[in-house]
Amino acid sequence: MTATQDSVVSEPTRLRSARVNLSSLVVLLVAVGLAALGQVLLKHGMTQAASQSKEFGRSLPTSAIGNPWVWVGLLVFGLSALAWMFTLSRVPLNVAYPFNALGYLVILTASVTVLHEKANAWTVLGSLMVVSGLIVVVTMSPSHQS
Repeated sequence: MTATQDSVVSEPTRLRSARVNLSSLVVLLVAVGLAALGQVLLKHGMTQAASQSKEFGRSLPTSAIGNPWVWVGLLVFGLSALAWMFTLSRVPLNVAYPFNALGYLVILTASVTVLHEKANAWTVLGSLMVVSGLIVVVTMSPSHQS
């Protein structure tokens, strides 16, 4: 095997077995946080757009295009995509992807506290179960065991 072939083969192997360093973890958490924030902003904007479309007799897409919260939500969501791409270049997908479960808790919390939506005990319990699964996956993954 040539040096070039060896580096091509060893890079994916090295990436899969790499531990997550602090800077990669921070970018991963930023990506998840921005995605959750983007969703909340989009929900707020689309709620306003739906109300405006009824009030002024416009179509929902027309109202959404003119709503600044929708645009800010899309921008934040786009930034989260960039942070996610950066994360994927440094963190194994089987470690990074379960962190998206944290977004459930952020969105649930924001929907209740910021958007004043109702959440029942089953929603909270289910979200906690998802996060418990995240903890199991991340702490028990082979890349964290010696």
